[in-house]
Amino acid sequence: MVTIARHLCLVPTLVLICLPGAALGAGEEIYQVEQGFKLIPAIIMMATLALYVGVGFLSKVSDTSGYWVAGQGIGKYGNGAAIASDWMSAASFMGVAGLLYLKGWFGLGYIIGWTGGYVLLLVLLAAQLRRFGKFTIPEFLGDRYDSHAVRLIAASVTVIIAITYSTAQFKGIGLVCGWIFGMSYTASVFFAAGVVCAYMLISGMSGVTRNQQIQYVILISAFLIPLWILIRKAGGTGILPQLEYGRILAGLMEGHVAAEAGGRLTGEDLIEASKVYLPWGTGGTIYHFIALVFTLMVGTAGLPHIMIRFYTVKNEDVARRSVLWGLFFIGLLYWSSPVYAAMGKFWNPLGGAQVADVIILSAPERAGLGQAFLGYLASGALAAGISTVAGLLLAGASAVAHDFYATVLRPESNDRQRLFVGRLFTAILCGIVIVTALYPPALIAQIVAMAFAIAGNTIFPACVLAVWYSKANKYGALAGMTFGLTMTLIAMAGWMLRIPAFGDTGILPATSSALIVCPLAFLINIIVSNLTHEKVTAESAMKMDDILRRLHNIPDEVEGSGSR
Repeated sequence: MVTIARHLCLVPTLVLICLPGAALGAGEEIYQVEQGFKLIPAIIMMATLALYVGVGFLSKVSDTSGYWVAGQGIGKYGNGAAIASDWMSAASFMGVAGLLYLKGWFGLGYIIGWTGGYVLLLVLLAAQLRRFGKFTIPEFLGDRYDSHAVRLIAASVTVIIAITYSTAQFKGIGLVCGWIFGMSYTASVFFAAGVVCAYMLISGMSGVTRNQQIQYVILISAFLIPLWILIRKAGGTGILPQLEYGRILAGLMEGHVAAEAGGRLTGEDLIEASKVYLPWGTGGTIYHFIALVFTLMVGTAGLPHIMIRFYTVKNEDVARRSVLWGLFFIGLLYWSSPVYAAMGKFWNPLGGAQVADVIILSAPERAGLGQAFLGYLASGALAAGISTVAGLLLAGASAVAHDFYATVLRPESNDRQRLFVGRLFTAILCGIVIVTALYPPALIAQIVAMAFAIAGNTIFPACVLAVWYSKANKYGALAGMTFGLTMTLIAMAGWMLRIPAFGDTGILPATSSALIVCPLAFLINIIVSNLTHEKVTAESAMKMDDILRRLHNIPDEVEGSGSR
């Protein structure tokens, strides 16, 4: 009990450390929401954070299987909830509503792409990855292509994805913590990092998975419950907000908004508010819409922290079923995000980019929902961000500790040494993400989309060809992944440097680059693999063939073919 208390004390201790930052002002990046410390939301959030750390302690592990893949004992419902929680990050909980508020019709591309990606994952990879049955995606690619070079580049990509994706999550967590505790944005990011590291370093994937199941219940209830009250305050019946908000949206198009927002929009204000819900009203073209949807689909199917979840289940049947349950659980939130966007427009029609990322807090606050509702809603947003960061940091740390240290650098190392390196790099990754999160380059969902572009242009082509193209070899994989990573990083750098070709309306947007880069990565992999077919040794070809047989459940000796 003393040990448990010591770990739980980490949470209030972190608050005391970070509270001096409140003197800097209540969150320089918190816009259009009430500033200052909020007691009831703070109590709710502290209770949930203490719960996460406690679950992490009670799920403490002492071996690598428990730390990386939860001992491969998670069932279909539990893994489905964990997948949904892993997936429904700050980008889904806060960012999608913000993008729909800001970009309207065009923002639907995020919902279509993210959910469509799970169909690709289900059809192309889920069962095959579980049959492989080890720890990480870099390990799968390294074994399938019989190449440490492929393993290391896949591990590097996994780390880059973890850093990029986690930057967006920490921005969301920082905004929420700043709103509740009245901290500066910087102090909020440090606070969130301490909480994440506290229970991750204790428990690994076992505790993370159990926490993600709890966090799903918290985040989905926190997201849905306020909608019934919001829709009633906006003039609806409050029976099923997801089907009722159309009438309020139609009123918005005619200028009808909340009395607190003036009651009626006219002239330029009406044009500005209503164009969001018209196709291409906020810029972009059909090309950019398709490019965004495609990038998010292939990126979803190539995210290492999602794919690794298939190693945590009992068998391939559970892997397939957990994807379906995960998609159902995710759909509940995405069905409701447009309602929050419409409610945001109703109560704050002209907030613009400054309010977009906190619209799920701003709209309920302006509607007067009360501190308890707002506190629970904020706790849901925090649960969404923390659960995703935990999965990301574990995937990144496993890429280094398992695929570099334990496989390449020190294969003779024991479990204790590997766990130490894994926990050490988890903390290092967390530190790196803190630095990047202090200066986020874009909206939450846009930063996440860049991480999806990296995954879709590198991991996805290599994994699909590893499973379905028997001639794919290490030379093709290296060429395809190197090309995909290079082009994606160029697009991201161009976005940050404001080069038009890589912007929202450019030919190769950083958030949507996979429409061009991903097919080219496939093509390069195939061409190079065929050109270098003769360079693959017989021993390497046999190893790759054995992996392929395992992936497709083909016996070594096919009936009627004679001896092996």
